[in-house]
Amino acid sequence: MAVADFKAALARFCSGVTVITAIADGEPVGFSCQSFSSLSLDPPYVCFCPARTSSSWPRIRDAGTLCVNILAEDQEELCMRFATRGADKFAGIDWEPGVNGAPRLEGGIAALECSVEREVDGGDHTIVIAQVTSLALQREVAPLLFFRSSFATLEVPQPVRQVSISPADWF
Repeated sequence: MAVADFKAALARFCSGVTVITAIADGEPVGFSCQSFSSLSLDPPYVCFCPARTSSSWPRIRDAGTLCVNILAEDQEELCMRFATRGADKFAGIDWEPGVNGAPRLEGGIAALECSVEREVDGGDHTIVIAQVTSLALQREVAPLLFFRSSFATLEVPQPVRQVSISPADWF
């Protein structure tokens, strides 16, 4: 299997976009991350996968607590800023410390404050499992998505009714 074919196949999977943040050595640090997922409801776990080459992840890991900022459709520029290396990513960015002290970025659709539970080897990435300790629902707008190597948005219809489906009913 060619790497290019593998990447092309995965590009057909739509994902949301997040910015993972923390306070490390007294200053804010963060990186953009599209490899994010819910993992467990009980206990409330999420997972994400930073690249082994990330210079931000080791600092966030050492902090022990973090915030997963789920980005809104109008936050492409913010995502690109946090995807760069070496720049002052927080310059001119509005944020406030969450309950755990990690930066909660303004304008997102949700913020999940977490404690790092463990890491698992994931090849050229590491798989991080984090327990959600607090959360904030911020705005009712469409999410920022990544699909076929580009940003995308989704028209979000107003819910007519809430439907709860158990995973046992999925198949």
